[in-house]
Amino acid sequence: MGRAIARRIGGGRRLLIADFDESNLDSVARLLAGEGHEVVGRQVDVSDAGSVAALAEAAGELGRVTHIAHTAGVSPTQAVTKAVLEVDLLGTALVLDAFEGVVAEGGAGVVIASMSAYLAPLPDDQVAALAHTPAGELLALPFLDHDTHPGIAYAVAKRGNVARVQAAAVAWGRRGARLNSISPGVISTPMGRQELDGESGAAMRAMVDASTTGRLGTPDDIAHAAAFLLDPAASFIAGIDLLVDGGTVAGVRTLATG
Repeated sequence: MGRAIARRIGGGRRLLIADFDESNLDSVARLLAGEGHEVVGRQVDVSDAGSVAALAEAAGELGRVTHIAHTAGVSPTQAVTKAVLEVDLLGTALVLDAFEGVVAEGGAGVVIASMSAYLAPLPDDQVAALAHTPAGELLALPFLDHDTHPGIAYAVAKRGNVARVQAAAVAWGRRGARLNSISPGVISTPMGRQELDGESGAAMRAMVDASTTGRLGTPDDIAHAAAFLLDPAASFIAGIDLLVDGGTVAGVRTLATG
């Protein structure tokens, strides 16, 4: 999804792309450069505050930071609960904090959350804690069960992402910048296909079958949504989550109530 977003919005702009996996980073950087994009690559660990701060500083040194897309994440099939919470929950909080300090006036950011945020409701007090607890204290929240199934941790982390974006949008707004999130459904990426082949695959396919579109999403579906939210045409849209799931949540909720 990150690569698709970079392609969609990168024309005529300098792109700074980042990844934990340096071989993947180099591969994507070469691909985008070969397509005519001006690309700078940098290795980052989003679960490390120092690494994220260095990335934001590097972005600011390259020029006005006008478009920010945070797509880093691990899925329940890829990682244990500890890594899910560190990358998906803490990592997003660290990125929002660091890039708040460098985003340009008139700029915009988008965070990739997940439709899982809509399928695992949390009490209001827990959502508020996920939204407002300082990043360095997030993983110590008493209701976070570090021994739970990675799938539950993933849903909690993504619900936290949506809440965190809504709260952080206020601070970004004071800088004259906007911030929103996107909650994809089942997207045909390597991570998505790995999940489909895993223990939750049958349930995911059933949800897709119950959706209004009846198909998997594509990275381009997400890139189009991100390009809209990052564009000045969306200048009155801030602090929202855009559900881009092919109607999966609608279908699941209809089955549950109908």
